Amino acid sequence: MSGNDSAADVRTLVVDDEQEVADAYALRLRGYCDVETVYSGEAALSTVADTMVDIVLLDRHMPGMSGDDVLSELVERGYYGRVVMVTAVDPGIEVLDMPFDDYLCKPVDREDVRAVIDQQRRILAYETLGEYFSVEAKRAVLEAELDAKKHREHERFVAVAEQAEQLETRSRRLLTDDDILDRFEEINREEL
Repeated sequence: MSGNDSAADVRTLVVDDEQEVADAYALRLRGYCDVETVYSGEAALSTVADTMVDIVLLDRHMPGMSGDDVLSELVERGYYGRVVMVTAVDPGIEVLDMPFDDYLCKPVDREDVRAVIDQQRRILAYETLGEYFSVEAKRAVLEAELDAKKHREHERFVAVAEQAEQLETRSRRLLTDDDILDRFEEINREEL
């Protein structure tokens, strides 16, 4: 996605127990983003556990594990992405306590579903970028100030370096402007 203004690299999961509905949303997103569909809450949790998913489009009313249950489980598992409820369930006051990122009432047209993907991509990109800047600043200053052998052998430093690399990769995939990352890397953190 680097250098363009598309959501092509955004990994989106459509979750709806009505296969025709899920497939229709996936069809609206095909060619716009990387989209996968599942037809149950359990399958959604399994997919998120096995694959990096940036955005989940989640139906609320499903047999077995409801969308509300899936949402709660995603939060409990520390899911790092965005969740958009896409449902025919009219929102009530209880939505104030639900940790979703957006709520669309069915039916949702092609332009709206694409617009919400792009909006949530941007939000996730900047959240990831902020986390990357924080982690990378720590890694860079320690690398500049400590003996190379010390930081290569330090378990926490190695973990932070791996986290920084993962966050940078995800940021570059989600952002449309790599210049932000490039300018950050130009900052000298060494003692003068």
